[in-house]
Amino acid sequence: MKTYIKHIVILVVTIGFFSCEQERLEAILTTADGGGKLTTYTAYTIDSTDPDGSNVYGRIVFWKSTLDQTLVQISLYNTVPGLLHPALIIDGAVGSGGTAMITLDNVSGETGELDTSKFYVITDTSFYDSISSMDSHIDIYLSTTDDTLVATGDLGSNADPVEYN
Repeated sequence: MKTYIKHIVILVVTIGFFSCEQERLEAILTTADGGGKLTTYTAYTIDSTDPDGSNVYGRIVFWKSTLDQTLVQISLYNTVPGLLHPALIIDGAVGSGGTAMITLDNVSGETGELDTSKFYVITDTSFYDSISSMDSHIDIYLSTTDDTLVATGDLGSNADPVEYN
């Protein structure tokens, strides 16, 4: 009887192993029509406020998505590892003061890019088309606890884009 049960268990386990084989599928690398491509963008320079000190500088790029959203991407050099650098879009030209229009995600000091996601999403469908006439600038601060300005750059009507498509 024990031998009989032992043979049944072995048979069940063997069948289980062979029946669990799954067909390996190839990854689908294409995207749906109209999806997956960002081709319309406007880029502006972010300059260091202290070229002899931290010398943080880079670019901000506004991308128009296929859903008419605006995706914001920031790439900075010479950020401080271990710190998060707040990034804000402020109304008015650089040096004019102004109030925050949009608080973007923090920039990681480790990577020089937005900390939580590659893009900050602005869901206002008319935002991208208004960028060129927007009276604004971007400010990058040293940390979430130190509001020392380390980089800034004019946007919209205050500057010509360095690149656009």
